[in-house]
Amino acid sequence: MKIHYECFACAANQCQRIVEMGTGDLELRKKGVIEAAKLMANISGDSVPAIFGSEVFLGGVYMVIGNDDPFREYKELSNRLAERVVSDLEKEKIDLKTALKLAIIGNMIDFAVGYSPERIGEDVRAMLNEKLYIDQSEELFEALRNAKSLLYLTDNCGEIYFDRLFLKKLKEAFPHLEVYIAGKEEPIINDATVGDLKKAGFKELGNVISTGTRIVGVPLDRVSEEFRAIFESADVIIAKGQGNFETLSEIKDERVFYLLKAKCRPIARELGVAQGSLVCIQG
Repeated sequence: MKIHYECFACAANQCQRIVEMGTGDLELRKKGVIEAAKLMANISGDSVPAIFGSEVFLGGVYMVIGNDDPFREYKELSNRLAERVVSDLEKEKIDLKTALKLAIIGNMIDFAVGYSPERIGEDVRAMLNEKLYIDQSEELFEALRNAKSLLYLTDNCGEIYFDRLFLKKLKEAFPHLEVYIAGKEEPIINDATVGDLKKAGFKELGNVISTGTRIVGVPLDRVSEEFRAIFESADVIIAKGQGNFETLSEIKDERVFYLLKAKCRPIARELGVAQGSLVCIQG
């Protein structure tokens, strides 16, 4: 997916939030956004939002403010609150389709749209009554019945606890699957790293692997050779969230199923859905 006109302002707003979360030094905040603005001058019509934003954040703001993980507290809070909500949900009879919907709902936990993790419990219950705007879950389940391997691309912290619940249900329904679960190599905004996945117990559900990069999403020209080999050999790929959609949507790969909430207008426009829609769609 290439940038839309709103993407520049979105990246700029995120830079402001990053410096405010990453340092209390007003001079460093100013220097950080100035450096980011210089990098933003490299934007072009062919820029991919997730890649463009990552380069601006890492090469500009993170470096200037001297904070390699400015969202540590936000991520820890998201994980703690989401784990509590999911723990309560696991006491109920959650079927596979409901677990899929919960994984999509979990995608609302996103720094980029200014989401407050304190609302997780209330919002999850409210959104469980929503229908998926695009629902190709049966195609996904049919593909998994005939698959030998699944690659699950995670997105944000907090959200990963809903992914964990979904993966548990997938393992019960399709015990024959060899499962790979991918996280970022190092911190970038509130994306889940390999360390976050291991801490959340994902090693019990599959092989936890790194994309080999900290760029948001899965930029196939920047991932590690090990990850690329697993990506190319996987029978089915579940890609969570907007960043994975932004970096993979143009390859038109039918093995990929995107699970996300269309939180911004460009994503909604690309998918042809109303903003805020819950979506399960085959690539």
